[in-house]
Amino acid sequence: MKRFLLALALVLAPMSPLSAQYVLNLREADIRAFIQDAARVTGRTFIIDPAVQGRVSVVTERALSRSEYFELFLSTLRANGFVAVPAAGGALRVQPIAGAASSAPVGGSRRGSPSGFVTEILRVRNIDAAAAVETLRPMVSRDGSITAGRNSIVVSDFADNVRRVRQVLAQIDVDSGVTRLVGLDNAGAREIATALGELAPEGVTVVAVDSSNAIAIRGDAGSVSQLAGIAAELDRRAASGSEIRVVFLEHADAEQLLPVLQQLLGQTPTQPTTTRRARRSSASGEGGGAAMQPDPAAPAPIAAVAPAGAPPIAARNAVVTRFEGANAIVISATPDVQRMLGEVVRQLDVRRQQVLVEAIIVEISDTAAQQLGVQLFLSGLRGSNIPFAVTNYSSIAPNLGTIAGAIAARELSGTTTTVTTGSGSTTTTTTDGGSDLIDAAAAELARINGGVFGGAFQAGNAIFGAIVNAVRSDNQSNILSTPSIMTLDNQEARILVGQEIPITTGEALSENFDNTFRTVQRQNVGITLEVRPQINAGGSIKLDLRQEVSSIAGPVSSDFQDLILNKREIETTITVDDGEIVGIGGLLDDNERRTLERVPVLGDIPLLGQLFRSRGRARGRTNLMVFIRPTILRSAADARAMSARRYGYARGQQLLGNPNREPSLDELVRDYLGTVPPGTVVAAQPQDQVVAPAEPAPAETVPQ
Repeated sequence: MKRFLLALALVLAPMSPLSAQYVLNLREADIRAFIQDAARVTGRTFIIDPAVQGRVSVVTERALSRSEYFELFLSTLRANGFVAVPAAGGALRVQPIAGAASSAPVGGSRRGSPSGFVTEILRVRNIDAAAAVETLRPMVSRDGSITAGRNSIVVSDFADNVRRVRQVLAQIDVDSGVTRLVGLDNAGAREIATALGELAPEGVTVVAVDSSNAIAIRGDAGSVSQLAGIAAELDRRAASGSEIRVVFLEHADAEQLLPVLQQLLGQTPTQPTTTRRARRSSASGEGGGAAMQPDPAAPAPIAAVAPAGAPPIAARNAVVTRFEGANAIVISATPDVQRMLGEVVRQLDVRRQQVLVEAIIVEISDTAAQQLGVQLFLSGLRGSNIPFAVTNYSSIAPNLGTIAGAIAARELSGTTTTVTTGSGSTTTTTTDGGSDLIDAAAAELARINGGVFGGAFQAGNAIFGAIVNAVRSDNQSNILSTPSIMTLDNQEARILVGQEIPITTGEALSENFDNTFRTVQRQNVGITLEVRPQINAGGSIKLDLRQEVSSIAGPVSSDFQDLILNKREIETTITVDDGEIVGIGGLLDDNERRTLERVPVLGDIPLLGQLFRSRGRARGRTNLMVFIRPTILRSAADARAMSARRYGYARGQQLLGNPNREPSLDELVRDYLGTVPPGTVVAAQPQDQVVAPAEPAPAETVPQ
């Protein structure tokens, strides 16, 4: 019966469907039936939440269009504590207003239905967002929400409420601050801005303008006027202030900065003292070593920053010097000159970025050699007239001729000579001339490589001997070196890992020819990396570098004991992007050598000629490549991350050797240095108690 009354209450005027008019007269109708009729009239799909229950009453005095009917439907739901929220597929979800803020769509308050639930993000430009929320909260309905972000406000409510919130926010979010520029004649802009920043209340900003030596103050009119007066008073007092100023440097070197300031004053620059590298080279030269002289092509010190032709600052009786003990610059000049020089110091005294330069040196070599030779010996015995014959080759050890000579010397040794003088006395002398040949033969036998086979036999008055020598050697090496060094931007650095070996440069005898005087020079042998990085504006790095790898190859020969040094050196200038690996040079060498020694005519006889030949073959392959990888460390966090990575690698290598024991590296850092290893995160425990000291610790006990 109630469905029938509801259907009768909906009267359709006899008009075309486009201009259909609807009249509602509902009294205590079921809300679900009301939603069903609204779906039929509007053509929309509604999803009804199970919590939607109750009855509604709606009465209209005039006919409504379809859009007016839909607005009346939404208003009726709102009046009864329900709301239609857009859902997937264009449907509308009818649910209680409580909790609708979490599912309200973003936007739509400007063009949507006033009774629709929406979420809007409102930007705040001039006032504090949290303060604005406190002002706007009473305008939000009981079931809506409003929260403040950093520079925005998020509102979830009915569309008409959100529109009112937006309008009110536009009225209160206005710029009520003023800006004032205060020019300074005597004091420095940054110094005054720092002082005013400590005095400025919240909401007031003080900015130094270095180009015009002025400060800009922005805030409310009262605070701006008060701070501007303080700035003018400080500038006035600076005119009669002290003419001597001490500037303590944080990052720059006073020795390098002093010539720049002197050039700006038109004075003769003070030349920096000997650089650290030159001092080190001079010290090594005193001991007869290889003194490394300063590179004439190296970049000039920082004094070259001020061009020689730059017009100096007009300053009469101005004096600039430095105090080495505190790395400070002392300026004695008028206030305006002090301000100008102080600005130069400020711009130069900045923390420079650091560069980690890593080199990878790979050398793979393979040397193979093989030799095969036959030596023959034929000789007659003592007293026979048979001549001797020997085949001998330079590439074969032992030398058959040397061994045969030793045997002959032994046979001839022990000769006794008797001499009778006129007085009747007799002298007997025994000669032993084969000792040197025997020692030489023993040395030849000590040089044997590979396999040596030989023998000798006597046939009548003749002795026949033969030695067959065969050897094959393979020598492979895979050398990988990774020197690395970290330095400041545009600062030269050098690392050497190797030895200092003595090199004889001369010998002389004393006047009595009984004492040999030898002069020796020490030379570095090992891996050397010298680099000067320069960071460009685009992030690339210009590298002036020298890479050297040297080693001892051994003596020149058994008779000449001077050393042969292997040396690989690259000196170049390149540009590399940050963190990229680039190959700066290398060598691919394939060297093969064959030797054939033979006796003429006899060595050409087929088959039998092999007894009169010596063959040798040697092949060497070398693959040498050098790679460089520079990395910019822009902050302390980058340096810590790099240190933690290197520390972790070294620690891991120790763990591989003894996994069941704490690495000694960790023990050293913990027990000796009294700190935690790099990369270790120490979490505070709930039971930890923090005790603040009553007085600061003495300076010498504060950990660095």
